[in-house]
Amino acid sequence: MSNSNATLRSRLSYEPQALKFGTSGRRGEVIHLTQLEIYINALAELEYLRSLPAGEGGLRAGDPFYFAYDLRPSSSRFVPEQQGRGELAQAIAQAIQDAGLRPVNLGAIPTPALTCYALAQGCGSIMVTGSHIPFDRNGYKTNSAKGELLKRDEAPINARVEEVRARVYRQPFADALFDERGMFKTGSRPLPAATDAARRFYHRRYLEFFGAGSLKGLRLLVYQHSAVGRDLFVEVLESLGAEVFPAGRSDAFVPIDTENIDQAQLAQIQQLLDAVTAQHGPVHAVVSLDGDSDRPLLLGVEAHASAGGTHYQARFYGGDLVGMVVAEFLRADAVVVPISCNDAIDRGPLRDRLEPKTRIGSPFVIAGMEAARAQGRRRVCGWEANGGFLTGSEVERQGRVLTALPTRDALLPILCTLAAMQEQGLTMGQLFDRLPKRFSKAALLKNFPRPISQKIIARFSLANADIRELVISPGSRRGNEAEPGISECGTRNAECGTGRGNEYSAIRNPQSAISDVRLLTSTATSADEVARIVRELSSVFSAAHGFDAVAKVNYTDGLRIYFHNGDVAHVRPSGNADELRIYAVADCQERANTIAQLGVAEPMGLLRTLEKMVAQ
Repeated sequence: MSNSNATLRSRLSYEPQALKFGTSGRRGEVIHLTQLEIYINALAELEYLRSLPAGEGGLRAGDPFYFAYDLRPSSSRFVPEQQGRGELAQAIAQAIQDAGLRPVNLGAIPTPALTCYALAQGCGSIMVTGSHIPFDRNGYKTNSAKGELLKRDEAPINARVEEVRARVYRQPFADALFDERGMFKTGSRPLPAATDAARRFYHRRYLEFFGAGSLKGLRLLVYQHSAVGRDLFVEVLESLGAEVFPAGRSDAFVPIDTENIDQAQLAQIQQLLDAVTAQHGPVHAVVSLDGDSDRPLLLGVEAHASAGGTHYQARFYGGDLVGMVVAEFLRADAVVVPISCNDAIDRGPLRDRLEPKTRIGSPFVIAGMEAARAQGRRRVCGWEANGGFLTGSEVERQGRVLTALPTRDALLPILCTLAAMQEQGLTMGQLFDRLPKRFSKAALLKNFPRPISQKIIARFSLANADIRELVISPGSRRGNEAEPGISECGTRNAECGTGRGNEYSAIRNPQSAISDVRLLTSTATSADEVARIVRELSSVFSAAHGFDAVAKVNYTDGLRIYFHNGDVAHVRPSGNADELRIYAVADCQERANTIAQLGVAEPMGLLRTLEKMVAQ
């Protein structure tokens, strides 16, 4: 093909890597995130939204469309260390314009601040962010005028992406916006001038709900690092009356994963606490946000007296426990959580308000909240193990109304926890010590290929994909292994309905956090299949590592293994990165920590052992 007839695709000097949906939008390595790839996907999503009726969040030509971005280097500028890639927000702005909409720049603000403002205006939005993942990755997340894109939107959007990709690729190179590297031919571009309207709106949301002075008397260390909401967070806390000591501000991006706070990060936070305490005196808590500020980080401060004086120790509280405190504070009548959350919720006062547990990811939690609203629930909320808290309905408290925000938020759970401490006259430790005594810990292996993760899940799943939970009767035990036994319904190794052949019966298992799930019939699988799964799991999660016999396996999302002594080990591939996670729950924090540490130990921890098993 002559240069005069060359298409854009024929002139690209690299092999494009297509972005895929994860649980929180689209993400990838910055070196592969060309402006062209971002543009194609964003334009397709916007065209899809243009095709929807207004009642479903659809957009109309000329509508304002809001975008914002985090402080990750590639979000709004080029990064020489990453092959000069970046300026992703500029690609988003061009896609918005080419979709017939009016791009409005809300600046560097938290993801929930963008979403909150856009929904209030009845408009769509896009956040350029990689959230908590390392700085060499990035992405974006699109919202309709009604809220987050849900799982039902993925298939039609993916079809539209292929249409847009073909259309853009076949453009004559001479007429295309992009060069051989998939970057704008014009080079670096300025963004439209930013407005602070969303920032002010989000601040006012919490000032009006909690009230000025509601946190008066609290002294707080705010770990700022590189969170996009770091300054806004301090302003909100101060406007509510708290005395705030910002610390740990960083110009370099710090990937804080609130589901996976390791000992090195805790040690760094402890150093900040020691320094602030030495200079300003004791504080009541340490609070922080992740990169795009939709996930909270809370640590109580405990005083320990010794001959050398009083030492103040930071104590981390996981997001799944934070959610329980917040739901009680808001007096929710329906709560929705994913299967990965701490099962303390099944044992406490919220158990009667608990909706069926979902797969992991905000779209699933949102769908669960919608189902609860459809059943007549009036005060609906949900949360994830990372602490991101969602409200599916308006919440009224002491005459003040908080509008629904069905997306992950970090400020609400922090502020509710602090307000609960104030109202009840408790320390953070005392507040959380009231919860059922179940303790959790999460850890992960990075750079773990998704195909291997998927093989692990497949190896221990039943051939019948409709089965979501396998309950193993105790049978007789040999060491740590449980021989296959007879379940309550008479079918070996699994609870069952009364159907025949491929028929299924929805039943309620009173011992399970999952209700009304389709389970196994007598002809749906074999005792040999179940025996193999139990045998192989028991060889990895063995008595040598302190595990009891396998009690049940839940397949709602990944592989959640319950043991007869109450331990839980949940293995799940990340939805948006090459990572394999393990979630642990136990009757004491030390055991939960041990399970998580055993999971990610190198070179032959539990996850590596599973990897070796599927490689055989």
